[in-house]
Amino acid sequence: MSLKNSTEIDPTTKQNVEAWLDPAFDEETRSAVEKMAAEDIEGLTNAFYTRLKFGTGGLRGLMGIGTNRMNRYTVAFATQGMANYLLQSFPGKKCAVFIGFDSRNHSKEFAQEAASVLAGNGIEVYLSKELCPTPFTSFCCRHLNCQAAIMVTASHNPAFYNGYKVYWSDGGQVLPPHDVGIVNEADKINSPKQVKRADPQSPLIKHVYEEEKSAYLDAITDLQIFPEENQRSGHQVKLVYSNLHGTGIQLVPETLKRWGFTNISYVESQKEPDGNFPTVPFPNPEEEEAMRHGNEQLEREDADLFIATDPDADRMRAIIRHKGKNVWLNGNQIASIMLYHILKSLARCDKLPKKCAFVKTIVTTELFRRITEGFDRPTFDVLTGFKYIAEKIHEWEQTEGGLSYLFGGEESYGTLFGTHARDKDAVIATALFMEATLHAKLEGKSIIDLLHEIYRHYGVFGEALLSLTFPETKEGQEQIRSAVEKLRSSPPTSLLNREVVKLKDYETSLERDLKTGQVSPIDLPKSAVLQLYFAC
Repeated sequence: MSLKNSTEIDPTTKQNVEAWLDPAFDEETRSAVEKMAAEDIEGLTNAFYTRLKFGTGGLRGLMGIGTNRMNRYTVAFATQGMANYLLQSFPGKKCAVFIGFDSRNHSKEFAQEAASVLAGNGIEVYLSKELCPTPFTSFCCRHLNCQAAIMVTASHNPAFYNGYKVYWSDGGQVLPPHDVGIVNEADKINSPKQVKRADPQSPLIKHVYEEEKSAYLDAITDLQIFPEENQRSGHQVKLVYSNLHGTGIQLVPETLKRWGFTNISYVESQKEPDGNFPTVPFPNPEEEEAMRHGNEQLEREDADLFIATDPDADRMRAIIRHKGKNVWLNGNQIASIMLYHILKSLARCDKLPKKCAFVKTIVTTELFRRITEGFDRPTFDVLTGFKYIAEKIHEWEQTEGGLSYLFGGEESYGTLFGTHARDKDAVIATALFMEATLHAKLEGKSIIDLLHEIYRHYGVFGEALLSLTFPETKEGQEQIRSAVEKLRSSPPTSLLNREVVKLKDYETSLERDLKTGQVSPIDLPKSAVLQLYFAC
């Protein structure tokens, strides 16, 4: 079948579609493409008008047939590009890659496809035997001395999504120039004929899990600030926990047991890993519906708190039982509470490193900075995306006698305490938050009392989140670009009856005073982010 005479689709879409009609693709795929071409031009266009690109979290998209979808071919093409780039980057060196996967539909299949391609290129693969959290993959990358790692996950997106995160040898998600290098190589792969594959039983593919799991658990167990207190009194804190059908169930319970927190009840309807997410259509702890089952159980059991981790266990959210009511915490509050617990506790024990430093993203509360400055420690801002926090960790590690990372966070419920991993880690976050809860309880306080203490010391900070959802179509993406460009070229002078005085445009790396027109540079990498500031 040929689309050369079709006038209903653009040239790029047509070229992509015709490439997938080549006999190198399996017959089932070609038949599905032909069916779309005959019956659903709009669907065909959305599936083929572009190729999936690396964003702040690597590849992520709807699962299905097409260049703009997550499927075994797009995974194979991306992995072949990654293999080519790895072999160029480490000439003459034996390369190794760790691969992890979450509970989503097709995650294990995509992980096995990636392993086969890497092994086909002579690259050693450590493939997890079990589904695992994203931070575990980051940890294993460094623990096994790999040059890179892959995590197959779409984090907290709905069930019809999947994704593919790539990590570099430092354990952090790829940054320039490596992300660009991998994309450039992947863009050269258009046909299965260009992909090298090994047999799934190849000796280059090693199946691992138990030893690495023990090493990970050992690493985060060592991060306790009050180990004796936790072991002696941890049972006094009653937790309701949900893994939202995801990977948290693999490591969170055992971590908490090691820390001394054994008084746990589970949201049983969400305990079994399930890529269909039957009880939470949008398995994101930021969403009220995702937290509903645990919130109700918290009230029924009158426990101390409810914690949920997202499907790949890199984000966590907490609801606190306080004076007979359930109090929901947002990401900024959770990060601030953990930060304050770390600083106050280490300072009280005279264990706070003199040259430790902290990192937050540009959209995270300024309360974070107020707290660290209260302990005479600096906070550094980075762009949105935890890979930029990982970049700071690596940068400081390369500087002898310089700063050392202790804690970082972002408003979207992601934090990292310690440097065992180089991505946000809901496993250690859950354990640390339990420790903070216990320590407060032993002082006759709840976590909400601790939050109020923070506000008294550093000021009250509030925030609200409004998310706009656009369709995963060519038109939807054009709407986003158009809206951002309109804000950039014609920023509003007022919002909600308040004067807007400043625009930060991270795409142009410029900060503009909207009253005087004065322009000054922003010392951060370029990113498609705009920030508007009100008058004080």
